[in-house]
Amino acid sequence: MKSPLCDRLGIEFPLFAFSHCRDVVAEVTRAGGMGVFGAVSLTPDELETELRWIDERVGGKPYGVDVLIPAAMDGKGEISDGDKLLSRIPAAQKKFANELLEQKNIDSSDIEALRREHLNFAINLQEAGAEKLLEVAFSHPIKLVANALGVPPRLMIDMGKKHDVAVAALVGTREHALRQVNAGVDILVVAGGEAGGHCGDVSTIVLVPEVLDAIRPYADTPVLAAGGIVTGRQMAACMAMGAAGAWCGSVWLTTHEAETNAVVKEKMLAAGSGDTVRSKSRTGKPSRQLRSPWTDAWESDASPGALPMPLQTLVSEPALRKVDKLAEAGHEGARELATYWVGQGVGLMNQPMSVRQLMQEFQEDFLAACERLNEAVGD
Repeated sequence: MKSPLCDRLGIEFPLFAFSHCRDVVAEVTRAGGMGVFGAVSLTPDELETELRWIDERVGGKPYGVDVLIPAAMDGKGEISDGDKLLSRIPAAQKKFANELLEQKNIDSSDIEALRREHLNFAINLQEAGAEKLLEVAFSHPIKLVANALGVPPRLMIDMGKKHDVAVAALVGTREHALRQVNAGVDILVVAGGEAGGHCGDVSTIVLVPEVLDAIRPYADTPVLAAGGIVTGRQMAACMAMGAAGAWCGSVWLTTHEAETNAVVKEKMLAAGSGDTVRSKSRTGKPSRQLRSPWTDAWESDASPGALPMPLQTLVSEPALRKVDKLAEAGHEGARELATYWVGQGVGLMNQPMSVRQLMQEFQEDFLAACERLNEAVGD
């Protein structure tokens, strides 16, 4: 493609694939797009292992790393030890989560112990913890580093410039985009409310041109459209509005290579666009996920309410990881509760396929959409 962004990053097709699965990242990169590896839940040693694995399989082709350093969260700026962090979790939320498990015949007696296994996620949200991940990431030949939930810390932007690595930031409003441009980020990932995971409430088709108009007087920052995009024709539509490419996360979750729980994959393939919910119940910040009795309960009048990030993560994640394991083992109650982040585009994700097949289908659909546009204008 004739694209300054493709030329800058050394990719053939401006499709960016965010995934926690190294197999997906490597396959997208090998197929000419850019895989972006989600690192927030890993220790520095684990990230080193994963990136070394990717390096060995992409043949020098470009890939990226995604971290999560929120602008606002409980205890921001503090380096809390595990005991101090866990002591901040009120009994009401822990009791509510345990009762949800027990209602589905799931033993909750080990959840408190499992909670300690998820402390690393909370540590990585702090700038000091994220800095260690960034040091690992920049020791590899990455071409992009991305941050969500706020303006990247100065350290991240400076490291990007030093290593000639593009710094991307996810935004959900016009105001967020302007702050990111003023901070000096290189790429904006403009995520509409249809997106899986953390998202705002403005739709992609409105937000993308709104952001493009807002930043035009200040900078020529490339915009990647995100949120509900799971087909090439959607990508083409966003590029027709001025986007430089697309950033997708949900669409990879049902591929053969994805790490997604098999039960959740089945649910996603059967789901419609209305089977997701935007809720604070998983992380403490609004994020879109597959609706289940777990999400319904946290949104009900009986709920004690979600806690700020990262405390809600420490309530929900240990329980949901246990649910995943039991669901795959055939536990019926766990199968009902099982959920994961996914966008409204899930209604178009109806057939399992490999990452390579999906990339091919994406490109063919994109080209067909471009041909329809050319015909419409008589070209």
